[in-house]
Amino acid sequence: RKLMPGCAELHIELACGKGRFTAGTAAAAPDVELIAIEKVPDAMIIAMERVKNQELKNVRFISADVAGLREMFAPEDGVRRIYINFCDPWPRKKNAKRRLTYHTFLEKYKKVLKLGGQIHFKTDNAKLFEWSLPEMESCYLELHNLTRDLHANGPVGIMTGYERSEERRVGK
Repeated sequence: RKLMPGCAELHIELACGKGRFTAGTAAAAPDVELIAIEKVPDAMIIAMERVKNQELKNVRFISADVAGLREMFAPEDGVRRIYINFCDPWPRKKNAKRRLTYHTFLEKYKKVLKLGGQIHFKTDNAKLFEWSLPEMESCYLELHNLTRDLHANGPVGIMTGYERSEERRVGK
């Protein structure tokens, strides 16, 4: 698979939701092809409209479950970065296998990432965060820029719609 014209690398966003992060990221990096994956049709339509309204040309959407990632991408596709933003924490122990940071998912991500590729993970769920760290370590993923308070000094990077609504809710 070839990159879109004018794009130097490929990033993937898992479970893009309504696309605020998708659009913001694509606008900030027009030389990056961003593929947003979402399985909820209503959310994806909103994300697609957001990208279309901003006339962004470096985004593609895939309507699918993240579980099929290995069938969507091959190592030679050279995915440079995978974003996982505020995914469902699946708090019940019996649902741990559904968490996007469960080791079987992480192994799938590693198989599509280019050598030196990165997984960017954000959550406001402390239990999911703490649970995810040993999962990542068990898959031999190097952890960088680890913080338990992403917004301690103000917003970092492109905020998701969820982050913005939480920020407003707590009055920051």
